Amino acid sequence: MPSEKRRSFLKKLGLVSLGVGSGWMNGLMASDLIKENFEPESLSESGSRSSRTILNILQTTDVHCQVFPHDELFWENNQAVFRQCGGYAHLATFFKEERKQYKNTFIIDTGDMFQGSELSVKTKGKALVPILNALGYDLYLPGNWEVVYYKAAMQDLMGSLNAPKVCANMYHDLGNGKRGELIFQPYYIWHVAGVKIGFLGYTDPLVPKRQSPNYSKGIIYTDPEENLEHYVKVLREQEKCAYVIIVAHLGLSQQIHLSNQPACEGVDIILGGDTHERVRKPIVGKYSKVVEPGAFGSFVGRLQLVIENGRVVDEIYKLEEVSPKKLKADSVVQKIVEESEKPFIDDLRTVIGYSTIPLYRYFVIENTIDTLIIDALRWKMPDIDIVLSNGFRFCPPRVQRDKTGYIPITSSYLYDMLPVDSTVRMGYVTGKQIQQWIERELHNVFAEKAKERFGGWVVKFDGMKVKFKAYAPFGSRVQELTVGGQPIDPDKTYSIAACERDGDPADVLCRFTGVKNARNMDFSLHKMIKEYLKVNSPVTPTPKGNALALDAPSNLLTQVYGVDYQFT
Repeated sequence: MPSEKRRSFLKKLGLVSLGVGSGWMNGLMASDLIKENFEPESLSESGSRSSRTILNILQTTDVHCQVFPHDELFWENNQAVFRQCGGYAHLATFFKEERKQYKNTFIIDTGDMFQGSELSVKTKGKALVPILNALGYDLYLPGNWEVVYYKAAMQDLMGSLNAPKVCANMYHDLGNGKRGELIFQPYYIWHVAGVKIGFLGYTDPLVPKRQSPNYSKGIIYTDPEENLEHYVKVLREQEKCAYVIIVAHLGLSQQIHLSNQPACEGVDIILGGDTHERVRKPIVGKYSKVVEPGAFGSFVGRLQLVIENGRVVDEIYKLEEVSPKKLKADSVVQKIVEESEKPFIDDLRTVIGYSTIPLYRYFVIENTIDTLIIDALRWKMPDIDIVLSNGFRFCPPRVQRDKTGYIPITSSYLYDMLPVDSTVRMGYVTGKQIQQWIERELHNVFAEKAKERFGGWVVKFDGMKVKFKAYAPFGSRVQELTVGGQPIDPDKTYSIAACERDGDPADVLCRFTGVKNARNMDFSLHKMIKEYLKVNSPVTPTPKGNALALDAPSNLLTQVYGVDYQFT
């Protein structure tokens, strides 16, 4: 590159007299500048034509087995806009084009690869292995749902993937609380362009609480802070890494919390996952930056590092949308996907009902998918005082209508909404228990301290109405609570119903402890919803305002606050 052009480019990038992390750029301008000034053939690993190299690091996360393009929700001009995104065959084309343009490309998936669809359930995740291997990932991190088929299956699935796996906080449980060795290697080093890039992995230590307890039986999870400082020192001081990345599946709030902990000093960026947030501009913590690239294969996070004379001199981040309209399906991956679905195709495409309105799960407080679930519970169990649905995040929207003019709900989409077909359980609790429980649930979502936020939305319910202040202190969020239209009576006993979680004690229901006379019903969530849709289609699952925040909008799209971030 001529010296004048090089000097001009440095000014454009903000590299003159700037150190690492001070030249952050975002959006089309950054990508265009790289393409304009660094033609692929001019890049070198050792300075043969240019001493500057671009490292292209790509990240997906929380794809949840969405193998085909799907409807996706965007928040634009203060309203929901839907367009098609994703699909593994289209993602494969994106990766191939990236590798062709940037020879130093490294591709990561940071978890929730094997849960989220009927195809995955029918094959216990095995159908996803050849698809993922065909995409040619370079590194994997297990997510919180990788244990959905239990520990041995997780080890088999992760071990069947061709690329290395990292995770520094999952240990073999030797019994009686004794911790064995790490299940996966703690870190991986990419040797490229005369430098080392270190990747250190952490997954959600709350898995035994957030997921059904039996899923993770045989695994001990620890907080990242327990060994983070040690491994950062190993990567920085012993391995001499020029750049250290945490690949994480902790949730955006937890990742922001981690970025502000002294143990994170020496970490350049956290490539996060779990909460399906779309971070378009890195969130800057005290010790590290944090990003998260959405979910369902709709997006790819792109981190580009500029290497010069053996060090990172600049870094650029952008969230790339995976558009089936712009990316032709890769024929090899498309064939693998179609072959994997062939044995189940008739069941996958069976229409079990219709909706008159778009189905989605993106709003924190209430949404149409969970309204459909609690409507079905209320229809099936009309005498129960309160019916509950967990605050799940997974499941892409569905808005496309068929020839009937309505939105078809297929068997496969039922599994997208509820991959685990849980048995319905009912029991009895007091009004005082309900008051304490809903305060805890709201705190899990809106806690002021990011560390105390769980990675889920507000629990959904019917038969009960709650007016609350999302950002009030713990214990004082609930402002008004009624059951059956009457103020809740702390001493009265109420009936509740929700789903059973595999491994929960007999007196636990939807994280509700101390339930009296709990018993399982003779039907599951799937069976109940199918019956409900057969009788009531087309349905119009409009949120009822059962949960009303007095200090937040009903269309709230993220539980993250106090930082420079908006979900779009």
